[in-house]
Amino acid sequence: MFSLGNFLGVEKENRSLLYRIYFAFFASGAMSTLLGAILPEMGESYGLDYAFRGVLLSAHQIGNLVAVIASGFIPYLLGRKKSSFILGMCIVLGLVLMTLTGNPVMLFIAFAFTGIGRGTMSNITNVVVGENASNKAAGLNLLHASFAVGAFISPFVAIAVIPSSWRFAPWIFAVLMFITLILIAFSTLSSAKMERKKGEGAIPRSPQFWLNTFIMFFYLCGEASLMGWLVTYFQDAGIFPDAISTAMQSFLWVMILIGRLICAVVSTKVNKNVLILILGIMMTSFFILMITASNPVVIVIAVLLVGVSMSGIYPTTLSTMEQKYNSSTVATGLCIGTATVGAIIMPSVVGTVAERAGIEGGVATISVALAIMVILMVVKALTSRAKRSE
Repeated sequence: MFSLGNFLGVEKENRSLLYRIYFAFFASGAMSTLLGAILPEMGESYGLDYAFRGVLLSAHQIGNLVAVIASGFIPYLLGRKKSSFILGMCIVLGLVLMTLTGNPVMLFIAFAFTGIGRGTMSNITNVVVGENASNKAAGLNLLHASFAVGAFISPFVAIAVIPSSWRFAPWIFAVLMFITLILIAFSTLSSAKMERKKGEGAIPRSPQFWLNTFIMFFYLCGEASLMGWLVTYFQDAGIFPDAISTAMQSFLWVMILIGRLICAVVSTKVNKNVLILILGIMMTSFFILMITASNPVVIVIAVLLVGVSMSGIYPTTLSTMEQKYNSSTVATGLCIGTATVGAIIMPSVVGTVAERAGIEGGVATISVALAIMVILMVVKALTSRAKRSE
């Protein structure tokens, strides 16, 4: 009989924790796409223009950055369990707050809070899987597949409840996240304050570490902007009706899920650097097709193929880090934190350009970030090949 724990190479005593970690990332994924799904209705309800909607998406990523960096150090003060619970609770607070007021400052804080919780979940889940799964590439791809499942479900929940009130959706997922945090509180995740190993707090000097980090930087430029603006783009450009536009985000995540499951298997059999490059070229090509095509069928196909191709880039790139970095909350926090700056900058860039050149022009700027990402992937593939031939 198939055993996930055996497939990932996880010790029996750690499997319960691993399953809770997967569920936590599932809930985090649900929250992440919820924001983009409700943004059009929230924008209309509160009278928000494109530029400020972009600011809110960036606020989410600013919170993400703060948490990713903080969660690399706070465990040394509070322990992993307490720090994860306290910072993760920001998701609950943020989701509730954004339904109570349209005040710009409070909305900014609400979106930043959701980012703080998301960054916390991202850091701790990636570290725990990296530490406990000997089949690391498969473990990380499956972890991000669980994120994709949550991301797939939440837009459909939004579609179901928006006719009554868009506020119901954040309330539902606030409850889900609270349940998740209770599961973490009663897990075997360490409660002890962590001891810093000699040299662990030092900034990594490895060129490959920073090359991987900036590949993820430009990938997150594309992912954060695409996920945040996709529904608005399809609705305001008149490409699809509102319900179909929201559903397209879920269909995108279905393909991301399928792609990550495929990558979890394929990554154990092929060169990971070549796989990353192939995925990057595909993502960029199909994204350009999506924004230039006029036929709705072609656009749908392009969206689905963007989902498949972007699926394994983040986790597979992360898995190519040296083990000493993958098992360090400091190095992982620095890597993901630096990469998250891209997710902060790009949604605001899209919103600013859209305010002046229309939503089509704003979304088109994402292709620049993806092109730079592919160039860095080529460098990564060539340098790794040269290193093997030495």
